Amino acid sequence: MHVVIAPDSYKESLSAAEVAQAIENGFKHVFPSWRYTKLPMADGGEGTVQSLVDATGGQIVTINVTGPLGTHVESFFGLLGDGETAVIEMAAASGLHLVPPSERNPLITTSFGTGELIKAALDKGARHLIVGIGGSATNDGGAGMAQALGVKLLDADGNDIGLGGGALNKLHTLDCSGMDPRLSQIKLEVACDVDNPLCGEQGASAVFGPQKGATPEMVQTLDANLSHYADIIKSVLGSDVKHRAGAGAAGGMGAALMGIFNADLRPGIDIVMDAVNLSEQLKNADLVITGEGRIDSQTIHGKTPIGVARCAKQYRLPVIGIAGCLSNDVSVVHEHGIDAVFSVVPRPLALTDALKEGAANVENTAANVARMLRLGVSVTR
Repeated sequence: MHVVIAPDSYKESLSAAEVAQAIENGFKHVFPSWRYTKLPMADGGEGTVQSLVDATGGQIVTINVTGPLGTHVESFFGLLGDGETAVIEMAAASGLHLVPPSERNPLITTSFGTGELIKAALDKGARHLIVGIGGSATNDGGAGMAQALGVKLLDADGNDIGLGGGALNKLHTLDCSGMDPRLSQIKLEVACDVDNPLCGEQGASAVFGPQKGATPEMVQTLDANLSHYADIIKSVLGSDVKHRAGAGAAGGMGAALMGIFNADLRPGIDIVMDAVNLSEQLKNADLVITGEGRIDSQTIHGKTPIGVARCAKQYRLPVIGIAGCLSNDVSVVHEHGIDAVFSVVPRPLALTDALKEGAANVENTAANVARMLRLGVSVTR
């Protein structure tokens, strides 16, 4: 029997690699001679870099970049095992967690550091970039990223407009002549799981601005600025991003990646599954085990377990989900390819204790799942 173990991380408790190892340990208590393949997974959000590095035998590269407030922060990206693919999490350079609540102001925060991460990955020889764009502190339309990569954002006098979403109203033109030429020679994929447009009631500023510190007045200013920014992109580059699905992701980062850099936006789980070659790995499997910290009705919306299950069902494979906890509406996942789900929590626990005991509880649950499978085989004889 060949078991493919492809879980996501359990947030604030275990990395995807640690979850996979605990599941393998549990199964080996019961089926020590079975073959196991561990594929740490992610959905393009937090933990994607670590999961893909673990899955491919790559490395984490640390670097100091410009943070959202313009000060230096320690950041990182992943260089995968093929030596040519780099994975970047926007949040690692421009994330909301890098800005204290009292200092959150999307008029001034910048995505410049994300551009510096991209440049550093190119310097390492990357020819395929995967950029996850969730969790940002910014609302600058990806302008800072573009500036870090050599694009000049100029006012009517030919001067640089500066950084931050609040400066975009001064934008008169874009000068892409100094853009890093390597960007035209690589594959650039963006992990994006929202379809918000750049502007309007469902746009970046209105939907995501408040959580980044925007007041109602700021939201109006930022939305107007992004609309103007989109008009300039269209007039200079011929790309209409204002109402394009996904353009509003990560404070408008989607707009810059599509409109200036011609990137492809795809669901994060699809990009990750391709990066670890999941479909090929499942061809000779007999059983698939996946999971994440919580399996509920939201899991069906682009989360790792459903992506894995969808791929597994191409080969008619049984899929088991192991999660930190299950919601009352969890049964909906059975309609999307997950045949059975199990919670690892063995008794009423405080959250701190549940997080602390994560690895042991995953291992014990996996062992019990394996015993159930052995029992099922004996019952059907």
